[in-house]
Amino acid sequence: MAFLKFEDIDKSFGENNVISKFNLEVEKGKFIVLLGPSGCGKSTLLRMIAGLEKIDNGKILLENNLLNDLLPSKRQIAMVFQSYALYPHMNVYQNISFGLKSEKISKNQIKEKVIEAAKILKIEEFLGRRPKELSGGQRQRVAIGRAITRKPKLFLFDEPLSNLDAALRSEMRVEISKLHKKLKSNIVYVTHDQIEAMTLADKIVIMNNGKIEQYGSPEDIYNNPTNIFVAEFIGNPKMNILKIKTNDIINKNTFKLLDKEIKFENFNFNKEFYIGIRPEDISLEKNSEIAIDINVDLIENLGSEKIIYTHLNGTEMRIKSSKNIKDKNITIYLPKNKLYLFDNNKDRLKA
Repeated sequence: MAFLKFEDIDKSFGENNVISKFNLEVEKGKFIVLLGPSGCGKSTLLRMIAGLEKIDNGKILLENNLLNDLLPSKRQIAMVFQSYALYPHMNVYQNISFGLKSEKISKNQIKEKVIEAAKILKIEEFLGRRPKELSGGQRQRVAIGRAITRKPKLFLFDEPLSNLDAALRSEMRVEISKLHKKLKSNIVYVTHDQIEAMTLADKIVIMNNGKIEQYGSPEDIYNNPTNIFVAEFIGNPKMNILKIKTNDIINKNTFKLLDKEIKFENFNFNKEFYIGIRPEDISLEKNSEIAIDINVDLIENLGSEKIIYTHLNGTEMRIKSSKNIKDKNITIYLPKNKLYLFDNNKDRLKA
């Protein structure tokens, strides 16, 4: 039995269809990340789980219990918002304990729960401070602490790190990952940041226009994207995509790329298609028979890595390398086993 289940979920705002026939089953104890561009429906889906948005059609079930018409307070779900949503006139202790007061438990039990959460999140020394006296990372820890004390069945995180600087985001990613391992709870986490998704998730849901493009482990989505949207969305810099036109096809399993013949057994090339290769898979050392001479347009120096920009057949290409490049004309090598093939509909081409 799935711990969390979505059955044919639809949601529209007026004429705008935001979620369409969304189906997903989530196992118990998993950290699920909803990842996609702005406007893809991921935050709307999260709000429907929480009961903050009405479901137009379909069902959401938590441990086989229908959530659709339950009040948010009855769902045994805790949500951590992007904006922290702390009470400015209350100190940290009061903010964390606020939700517990409605549960009619003793002051000693409330104190135990708050201290336990504060220890887990390393904020014991801040319990007497007000939100304005805390950094962004400390405020987010308080918001998470408030969620922990309720012992929910499910945690919802809505872009919780987007207001933090890069160093704090990195630190908080580690803390959230540790928290998940410690609590062994289910988390549904919304972000448009692929680094957060890849480092935190057990499973990633890639969303686009209210639908699932792919659902799988970070490794599977990175190594086996089902289409060009997923291939370009995961990876930094994004995957290079080149179009192979019909007149570049030599026979059913051979095509030309800049006068280089590339042969794939068990394929049937009969109309235009696309090839993809990740910037980190392009080599400056000879490791392939596919050698292409390029002109260097620009080099971005990232310290330990360089991003080299060039153009092939009018398409911008990016190469990631640790080598120092001084020449404007260099040779790059494309390992055939690192090439991805996509059909004319931009779906992964199967042998």
